[in-house]
Amino acid sequence: MLDAGNKAPDFILLNQDEKKVSLKDFIGQKVVLYFYPKDDTSGCTKEACGFSDDLPKFNKIDAVILGVSPDSVKSHKKFSEKYRLKFDLLADEDKKVIEKYGVWKEKSMYGRKYMGVERTTFIIDEKGKIKKIFNKVKIDGHNKEVLDALKD
Repeated sequence: MLDAGNKAPDFILLNQDEKKVSLKDFIGQKVVLYFYPKDDTSGCTKEACGFSDDLPKFNKIDAVILGVSPDSVKSHKKFSEKYRLKFDLLADEDKKVIEKYGVWKEKSMYGRKYMGVERTTFIIDEKGKIKKIFNKVKIDGHNKEVLDALKD
């Protein structure tokens, strides 16, 4: 289990444009690393569009946003273009990063148990340490609470 104060596990994943993105690329900046279950579903779309709409506010405080899901690069490209998202979506099809961050969990819907991504956001500081973790994220108001936490 990761906690605030731990070094954030590094990774290299492909974004929606098939470019390699590493957490190390952002040393010196704050990173909002959010994990979400699936491209182009209602909750995930609302969350992504919220972050995208508030991107100028994040940029003002030198913070970047990275979204991660087990979807493919192709799926991310389609999702990103459809909603004109202005930040990187990273494909973790083998779920290695999702598992490193401890967000691959047993979930339940209509009494059926299955494995999936638990919606979670990590704030990572300029030195690569985890500053705050938002578990089981509720989408309404989430981008504002992340912005507030970054300003602390």
